[in-house]
Amino acid sequence: MSDLFDLSGQAILVTGGTSYLGTAMCHALAEYGANVVIASRNLDKCTSLAETLTQTYSGKHSAIQLDVLDGQSVTAGVERAIQQYGRIDALINNANVSSPGFVESFTEEQWEKGIDGTINAVFRCTRAVLPYMLEKRKGTILNIASMYGVVSPNPEIYGTSGQNNPANYGAGKAAIIQFTRYLACHYGRKGIRANSISPGPFPNDQTQLNKEFIAQLSNKTALGRIGLPDELKGAVLLLVSSAGSYITGQNLAVDGGWTAW
Repeated sequence: MSDLFDLSGQAILVTGGTSYLGTAMCHALAEYGANVVIASRNLDKCTSLAETLTQTYSGKHSAIQLDVLDGQSVTAGVERAIQQYGRIDALINNANVSSPGFVESFTEEQWEKGIDGTINAVFRCTRAVLPYMLEKRKGTILNIASMYGVVSPNPEIYGTSGQNNPANYGAGKAAIIQFTRYLACHYGRKGIRANSISPGPFPNDQTQLNKEFIAQLSNKTALGRIGLPDELKGAVLLLVSSAGSYITGQNLAVDGGWTAW
């Protein structure tokens, strides 16, 4: 059974690889043999994580500086990864750039920044990687969406917590889910699978300091608690490995049951 999840020798590019959830993903991929290419705007953090992975697991792990808001930066970063490994077997579009605010007071620039940091970022990275995958007629794209691409935030949960989830975030994440389906349907017969994961409440360490807010999040889930980063590992491994070889065009909610009611 372990052979189904074996990623030995595969080069997998993870954008936003040093983020709260991205770090857990990178560890999971490295543990199962992948050569992980960690990408973000902060090269120092990427380098540090690559060194940690190298010391902890087998494989050849590397860091590249990549800004998902900049098409030229994305193209250059992907080219560096190709030069290093000669291939990109899987792309995990995890990076996100948010722009908080409210619909009634958003400027067009603020609104568009949130859209740019979600669906446009995923488009840029996918566009850069696709030609290499098409050449080999093989590849996997995994897009990280959100439970808020499926349902709306409940304002009663957020209350006065200051943790408002903006409309442009959910709109962008919903677009990612649809874009994933498009990729699956238009490139499946060319050897490329595309899926998305919609994480539920995985608040970072800083947010977890707000105990009242965490209690509200927990009460909304069927499991009665928030998620831990390691609980995303299984879904990622399933969808990028041979274990998921007949899965494409799907959105997997890893949300403790948040979207089930």
